[in-house]
Amino acid sequence: MAVRIGVGGEFFDRLRENKCYYVDKTELLYELVHETDNAVTLFTRPRRFGKTLTMSMMECFFDITKDSRDIFAGLDIMKHEEFCAEWMNQYPVLSVSFKDVEGLTYSKAYNKLKMTLADVCKKYIVLMDHSETDIDDRNTFARLKSQTASNAELQGSLKAIMRMMKAVYGKPVILLIDEYDVPLAKANAEKEGGERYYPQMMEVMRGILSTALKSNDYLKFGVVTGCLRIAKESIFTGVNNFKSYSVLDDRFSQYFGFTQEELDRLLYQANLEEKATTFREWYDGYVFGWNSLYCPWDVLNYVSDLSYRKTAKPKNYWKNTSSNAIIRNFIERTEFPVKKKFETLMNGGNIVQTISDELTYDTFHETEDNLWSVLLMTGYLTKADPEEEGGDITSLRIPNREIASIFQDTVVKYFSDHVNADVQKAMMEALWAGDEKAASDAISHLLWQTISYMDYHEDYYNAFLAGIFVGRGYEVESNKERGLGRPDIKLTDDVNRRILIIEAKKSNSKGQMGHACKEALQQIVDMEYAKNLDAYTVICYGIAFFQKSALVLHFVSNCYYNF
Repeated sequence: MAVRIGVGGEFFDRLRENKCYYVDKTELLYELVHETDNAVTLFTRPRRFGKTLTMSMMECFFDITKDSRDIFAGLDIMKHEEFCAEWMNQYPVLSVSFKDVEGLTYSKAYNKLKMTLADVCKKYIVLMDHSETDIDDRNTFARLKSQTASNAELQGSLKAIMRMMKAVYGKPVILLIDEYDVPLAKANAEKEGGERYYPQMMEVMRGILSTALKSNDYLKFGVVTGCLRIAKESIFTGVNNFKSYSVLDDRFSQYFGFTQEELDRLLYQANLEEKATTFREWYDGYVFGWNSLYCPWDVLNYVSDLSYRKTAKPKNYWKNTSSNAIIRNFIERTEFPVKKKFETLMNGGNIVQTISDELTYDTFHETEDNLWSVLLMTGYLTKADPEEEGGDITSLRIPNREIASIFQDTVVKYFSDHVNADVQKAMMEALWAGDEKAASDAISHLLWQTISYMDYHEDYYNAFLAGIFVGRGYEVESNKERGLGRPDIKLTDDVNRRILIIEAKKSNSKGQMGHACKEALQQIVDMEYAKNLDAYTVICYGIAFFQKSALVLHFVSNCYYNF
């Protein structure tokens, strides 16, 4: 069996027309429209959980200008025949995404906003040709399209376009707004060489959203998506019959992410059932409501890689899709005593925190509880127990190995950067002098200062040491070919014509550390890591680690002997 994977596909119709694999989430349409009566629905989920594809699916289903029977054929929604007859391609749809509205300054971001709305007008250019529309609306539409509209016209843009749609099609409009909070998140982010412009962007976005969603006779209903629920009183003021569903809510939780059953079906059809455990360890574990879910972005990327090469290893696909600065910003807040909590999480444990799913970007960093809430809402943490009743007090954990690796990269690097400079200097002096005891003591001391976790592996210790060396200005090579293999670390001091070669080993107990050191030194000899370096003084180190303890043994390269 084979499946065709469309990685990153955001357009539902293209996905279906190209016969790409689709995990059927169309039942959402029936539940949202038939079983609720929300004037405005807000879905907040972490990035890469299918929000944009879901909005595209909604647009294809409802849009009166389309005939979508073929692309929905065979999907769950078609079982509701009366519902489809009443709703499929029966209403005008205005679909807008604010994902690209950002810039180093407010002026640049505002121009991106004008460009986004101009593109919306070009998409619905047919509205300008209808005499049924108001002449003033047509003139406003033309200015929006040419990016010459006033600020007031910009803020009223969506309502004006909806009024034109109602005039043309004789029906109220379904409004779909994707990534509504991106402009505000970007406006509040720290920018090198830029500025924060949150109040200005909040004012214009509040105007756009409120006029479109509040007391709008042209609105059938609205659906909005984002990562965070911004406090209603700050951006959705006066919007009645507004309902939000976050990662804490059980309703609709199964529609964003892949359930275990959906993952099993995909692996079966892709002939990858033997990889089920790997998928579970790396990409499962997000708890939305009472459902445990896989991240779709990661699953589809890894299935795609495996379809090309069966031996492909799992990797972190998620971390490169956006900035992970929220973790770094959190731990930099020295007034919050979070080091032990991060160690608990990275050791696979749970922490209990007060959580809120209603925040604002300009204040979420003001309290520790707010920051934990943001980590939960954005997918870096998840509820520890799917059956835990919703409430202000929530038990949290890291969902899977992929997110754990982000914590390891970010948190360990931060604490490594901030360990005592005097101890770092003492460690370097001891290593260059061949002082094994002083080097052992200094490295152990630094390990106690930095954050760590029980799932220790050699890569962690290699990164820890390499980070310190680079931070002190040395030229460092890590796992680069030399001799007959790849030494863990080669550090060169050209000024003094000397080199350190380090092989690190993880020990399973403190008593095994001496043996591990000798094994590391023997590997340096056997693999000829110090060969052809006669112009330098080469000091070779075997360093054994057990949790936060280090043991150091060494020899100088022209004094080879067996260990």
